[in-house]
Amino acid sequence: MCLKEVAVSFLLLLLTNLISAAWNTKDFMKREHSLIKPYYGSGIDLPFWQFMGSTIVTPNYIRLTDDTQSKRGAIWNTVPVNVRNWELQVHFKVHGRGKDLFGDGFAIWYARDPMIEGPVFGSKDNFYGLAVILDTYSNHNGPHNHQHPYISAMINNGTLSYDHDRDGTHTQLAGCEAKFRNFDHDTHVLIRYEKDVLTVSTDIENKAAWKECFEVKGVRLPTGYHIGVTATTGDLSDNHDIMSIRLFELDLPDDIEHRPISDVLRTAKRSRGRPKPSSLSGIKIFFLMLLGSIAIVACVVMGIMFYQKQQEKSRKRFY
Repeated sequence: MCLKEVAVSFLLLLLTNLISAAWNTKDFMKREHSLIKPYYGSGIDLPFWQFMGSTIVTPNYIRLTDDTQSKRGAIWNTVPVNVRNWELQVHFKVHGRGKDLFGDGFAIWYARDPMIEGPVFGSKDNFYGLAVILDTYSNHNGPHNHQHPYISAMINNGTLSYDHDRDGTHTQLAGCEAKFRNFDHDTHVLIRYEKDVLTVSTDIENKAAWKECFEVKGVRLPTGYHIGVTATTGDLSDNHDIMSIRLFELDLPDDIEHRPISDVLRTAKRSRGRPKPSSLSGIKIFFLMLLGSIAIVACVVMGIMFYQKQQEKSRKRFY
């Protein structure tokens, strides 16, 4: 093997190692809070997750409810989320036989008390935490003027009750219409919580791009709560399927805030005496290392080429 081939092989090996190292930074998925197929069969425990009610686990999806009346299903992460800033991506599918009437919908939770069945899309009322609700059933007697399906967010410190008769309009932070039902292509929802800003986006148009649903500033959430997804049917029904759940920690070097678990709506003081984290995130460090390594290898290759040319000139002079 010539020196050029050795240099190229070294560069490829270095790139592979750098990419592997970068995938271990905080910018990427937290496996203890994520759920990715293939799953095990029904009745087998899922690592880091518990399910209850009518939930059925198949190799390719988790069905919280099937298309029959009066069902409740849920799946909850058993590991509390202790990261301050995060992004949650849920790949789901809502489908059924109903053309004009269907329901009720499902909710994605960041809540203090997991695995408690209740009336709010399968989970408890007067909860502590955040609920992002994907509501498919419209109460036509309610005060709202939007169409369904509808996505909304609600935070609670245990004092608020979700009012089904008004579709939760009096307690919601914000919402948007989103026609996510009965598609053949993949549908996704993204929940991003970064520096007290809650952003909900969707990818339901088969464009492989996020479309913002709403953004709310000044949302105070604690660490140590649980991720969950619950669904319910009543007189109307649908299949509510979860294909995957992915939680990513957002690496924000300037964020040293911590929130108390006891109060969802209270702002805590900044902790004092802690060293400020590095201003470079893992991704930035990776690219700096990558550029430096490429420069080093380029210098080595140029040196080798110069050396070989000098050797050729010496041989020509010799003959």
